[in-house]
Amino acid sequence: MSSSQRAEGSHAFFKQYISRRNLLMDFIIQFEMALSHQRQKKLVANHVDAFEVAQCILSMPMNKQMATLYPRTMLQKFEQELIQSTACFLKLKIEDASKVVFNVSERKNWEIRVAEVIYVKDSDHASCSYKIFEFVGIICKHILALFRRDQIEYMPSKYILKMWKKTAKFGLVSDANGNEIKDYANLGILIKQSTMSRLASDVVDDALMYEEGCELLSETLKSLRAKLKLLKDGASNNEVGGSSSQTQYMKDPKRVRCKERSKRVTEAKEKAMKRGIRHCRECRHIGHDRRQCPRNLNTP
Repeated sequence: MSSSQRAEGSHAFFKQYISRRNLLMDFIIQFEMALSHQRQKKLVANHVDAFEVAQCILSMPMNKQMATLYPRTMLQKFEQELIQSTACFLKLKIEDASKVVFNVSERKNWEIRVAEVIYVKDSDHASCSYKIFEFVGIICKHILALFRRDQIEYMPSKYILKMWKKTAKFGLVSDANGNEIKDYANLGILIKQSTMSRLASDVVDDALMYEEGCELLSETLKSLRAKLKLLKDGASNNEVGGSSSQTQYMKDPKRVRCKERSKRVTEAKEKAMKRGIRHCRECRHIGHDRRQCPRNLNTP
């Protein structure tokens, strides 16, 4: 199920850039453009998560806690579960020395759905029959309803997976052999972007204190922008000049004509009709007309 959902999501994403009418070179260009846009959106999202605080929908301690730990996309999913948990109702089913079982009911589309939440006392762990936490990695609304009943204000650390936290992208990922797996947007770029953004923010704050500082910063930024533009233009010209002699263009593959059925042998009459030869009006034969008909020639 997981692999099928990922494939459908990938198809929906690439359909925005690629169609079946694309040639081979068009397909490669559009594919690289799609990946470039996706990586750019990822960098922008990482920057927003690092320097902006997300606004919480609910003023609850648990929601504010997850806003500091989760990125915006995961925070939105968590808030949906948290809001829906307010419409869930718990009913005690079984309780013994080791565990407590609750029936959690909710009304959805004029239909009452019931889930089973089991709380194990020894391990202090709660699980739901829907298995959303085991499958997705986010606490579902049924377990959140249990937390609200027990007045648990903050999320226990065991239910916060590292893979969904903001700091997950700064960790090292290794393969089965222990080798580090590097992404296209590596950690060095993110660190440089974070450092320069923080420095620029501090400079702007200091310049806003004085009118002369604002003018000085504005003139400096304009001069710096012009220098960076010259640097960019020079680098692009060097790349074009250095790679022009080594550029290899990939052409579309040759189109192979599909095998067809052999044409049937046409009869002599059909060939004659195709050439535009008419029948003789006297004898109705082919190969001559009325003036050259043997009947007229033999007639005295």
